[in-house]
Amino acid sequence: MRAAIIREKGTNGDREMAFAMHLGGFDVKDITMSDLMSGRETLQDVGFVVFPGGFSNSDVLGAARGWAGAFLYNENAKKALEEFFARDDTLSLGVCNGCQLMVELGLVSGAGRRVEMTQNASHKFESTFLGVNIERTTKAIMLQSLLGCRLGIWVAHGEGRFLLPDGEDAYDIAMRYVSDAYPANPNGSEFNTAGIVSPDGRHLAMMPHLERSIFPWQWAYRPNMEPWDVTPWVRAFQAARAWVEQAR
Repeated sequence: MRAAIIREKGTNGDREMAFAMHLGGFDVKDITMSDLMSGRETLQDVGFVVFPGGFSNSDVLGAARGWAGAFLYNENAKKALEEFFARDDTLSLGVCNGCQLMVELGLVSGAGRRVEMTQNASHKFESTFLGVNIERTTKAIMLQSLLGCRLGIWVAHGEGRFLLPDGEDAYDIAMRYVSDAYPANPNGSEFNTAGIVSPDGRHLAMMPHLERSIFPWQWAYRPNMEPWDVTPWVRAFQAARAWVEQAR
């Protein structure tokens, strides 16, 4: 199954993400924004797209706003994105900077007003290993084998605070930080939100870095795991691969 990393100037999580996707069973393409903007790539042969983390355009316009502008104001990139999301056989994932991008483009809000992301309540860049709970009620396709799990994961961001203007019931919150107290909730997100998914479960945006939490030696705390094991986060990519294969 063909999948693609889409990256912009400043993206730095693409190689880790590509390897995690490879472990899940995907044939991974590397696509830059210039590929989309020039028309060299159209995403027509891709079933799964990932927007990885980093600091696109150095975040000088705010987190992912410059990246979003490249989609909104370039005809080729906008067309490729719209056609990809209009198909019913596609999945997407945005992590950290990619999460900010998906939120900025309004890809995960559903019927509610657009989710917003702002500066961390601490007014600091937060980089830490913490816990998240996968919601038992989420429709997120990538997380169906992990429902109810509490897992360790890394975060690294300065603008990761979720604001949900219509309240938590208007959105599908896919994962939450284990506590509303800082630093367990590193950014002050409303309702402890760590990730949100589109109403159909296909498009997932999350601030924590699952691709940096694949192997036991990447975990700050790893009970009962051997160094050669993989962590449960690999299941998310395996689930994506299985769904895309079935959808096609």
